Amino acid sequence: MTRLSSFRPALLALALTAAAGVAQAHNAWLLPASTVLSKPDWVSVDAAISNSLFVADHAAMRLDKLVVTAPDGRAVKPENLTQLKKRSVFDLNLEQAGTYRISVVNQGLFASWKDAAGQTKRARGSADTLAKDIPADAKELQVTESLGRNESFITVGKPSALKPHGSGLELSFVNPADATDHVQGERTTFVVLLDGQPAPGIDVDITRGNTQWRDKLGERTFKTDAKGQVTIDWPEAGMYWLDAKTSDDKTSLPQAKQRRLSYSATLEVLP
Repeated sequence: MTRLSSFRPALLALALTAAAGVAQAHNAWLLPASTVLSKPDWVSVDAAISNSLFVADHAAMRLDKLVVTAPDGRAVKPENLTQLKKRSVFDLNLEQAGTYRISVVNQGLFASWKDAAGQTKRARGSADTLAKDIPADAKELQVTESLGRNESFITVGKPSALKPHGSGLELSFVNPADATDHVQGERTTFVVLLDGQPAPGIDVDITRGNTQWRDKLGERTFKTDAKGQVTIDWPEAGMYWLDAKTSDDKTSLPQAKQRRLSYSATLEVLP
């Protein structure tokens, strides 16, 4: 038996949100009203966790981990941020030329164990909450670490380069324009990074939005090559959801035997 309290100080180093668990069961997305602007302007962004892509039909996304980064690297403060019943919304005043990154990062822990009666119990949350939830006589305790990132991008005028986060799964771009310059009938090559390094063999799923009006989801799966690159064609204009997942044993804590990683991005394809 392993007691969670025995490594509680180390767990405290992790930033956690309860939204991480919800996001794994449904599609979590950020949806800017526009991803390409010819000049500085305001843009409204919706954020939700839904059954149908880009339809706020389940729950609002919590935005306590929202970070908006301007082309010069400074943080942009969201305006009019509101959490409604099934979606969150905020405005961005985009004053600089270049590419903005909108990110929501969820990092947390999941634990399962058997109680004294042999029943399986589960808990998700912070190091503090898990330490309180797991009883002293817990058996067969297992702890899993998770790191998920939801993103979208907006370019004002000329695109600018985006600096990778360097942790977890994420997209990198061969050219700065590849973050937002997607056109029907053309292709875009992305690089999938894992902890800042090209990640070969990762499945990348692409789904066009508004799935509630189609009989078939239409999801397509691509795989990154030896350089971590994946080239995606755009058969139709619209908003697309890119999704990738993987797992490994590179946990931050020795007591967490597995690390689950996920990444999603909303990308606009123009006619």
